[in-house]
Amino acid sequence: MHRLLLVGLNHTTAPLEVRETLVFDEEQAADALRKLRETFPEAEAVLLSTCNRVEMYVSRGVHGHPREEEMIEFLAAAHGLPSAQVASHFYRKADKAAAAHLFAVASSLDSMVLGETQIVGQVRAAYDIAREIGAAGAMLNPLFQRALAIAKRVMSETALAEGKTSVASVAVDYARRIFDHFNDKTVLCIGAGKMGGLVLQGFAALGPGKLLLANRDPAKAELLATQFHGQASGLAKLDEHLVAADIVISSTGSAHPIITRERFEHLVKQRRYRPIFIIDIAMPRDVEAAVGLIENVYLYNIDDLQQVVSDTQAQRAGAVEAARKIVDEQLEDFVTWHRTRELGPLIDQLYKRYHQVAQDEVSRTVNKFCQISEQEREHLEELARRIVNKLLHDPIQTLKQSDSLHGQVGQYLHAMERLFKLAEPPEDEDRGEP
Repeated sequence: MHRLLLVGLNHTTAPLEVRETLVFDEEQAADALRKLRETFPEAEAVLLSTCNRVEMYVSRGVHGHPREEEMIEFLAAAHGLPSAQVASHFYRKADKAAAAHLFAVASSLDSMVLGETQIVGQVRAAYDIAREIGAAGAMLNPLFQRALAIAKRVMSETALAEGKTSVASVAVDYARRIFDHFNDKTVLCIGAGKMGGLVLQGFAALGPGKLLLANRDPAKAELLATQFHGQASGLAKLDEHLVAADIVISSTGSAHPIITRERFEHLVKQRRYRPIFIIDIAMPRDVEAAVGLIENVYLYNIDDLQQVVSDTQAQRAGAVEAARKIVDEQLEDFVTWHRTRELGPLIDQLYKRYHQVAQDEVSRTVNKFCQISEQEREHLEELARRIVNKLLHDPIQTLKQSDSLHGQVGQYLHAMERLFKLAEPPEDEDRGEP
């Protein structure tokens, strides 16, 4: 019997300055999972890290490790932080509640921008990393496969993904509030990652006068430049581009800000104090918060998108309800499947053992009679089967109907194993997938 545990923080529980201290890139996530498996070799784990959340999902034995606090300590230690500094921002969920949370996350029902489509790719990427290094197993494999299937249904069967559903669309909406037209504006994209490309695509649709792309690797910038008919360069020309730009999109993987207040203040005069709109979607942030205090600088980060998100959520109440219905139905289906997988071998073992005990007693009794017909023997055997079935019916039904991935069913299961002296089913037994 295994438990599913989740610890995490997101845009509702932790401010940006906390989230950015705990973010993992793909390489860091893989390293962290390897270290976790070295410390807790019996545990399965998936680590999901995005601009709005850091979550760790773990499956381990009922009395095994890591515990929730150990998971939080591990995540904090991976970034050289004392757990006490960040622990209050973490939520903790277990079993059915943890599965429900993952299904909502993958379906973008827990996203700051409801219906945004990037999250399902991020969940898939996190799961792929865990699977490739052997960190996902009998519990997390079917769990994440089901989460991705649910997300696909939500996006295809509901209107949740309609409207402003991404950072790109929300960023463009903010830009429209600052500039009346864009045909004489210069857009600068710093970084050539997926998110930057999506935001750049939104601004390219506005028909700006010029598109500039700057990246540490000029070859990657060249790819985006070709796609959007822009001009690519390395970061050596960043100051020159900041002077020319009216709109800046920054999404690099830098561990430290690349646009500081000191740096930008030296450029203000060259810019002739023109207004500039900066959307910083990097995690950690690329732009120091103090840059936003400079006159005519309009700086927005991930958390500043909340107002637009609130508006879109109210507009799509029907779609949210439809999506939640799919998630809830699939959650119950998964819980039923998982419960059957966990309990099936034990229930089968319980019935076999006590039917055998009953039949042994029937044989012992029959041997004491001098003469007994075959029909009479069959009646006695049938009587014994019915008695066993009736005695086991209520406890088995209680197990089957327990509304949990673990919870009470785990307590009942443990008690039955002890009371009836049942051996655990083999760990490597193939029980299928949902």
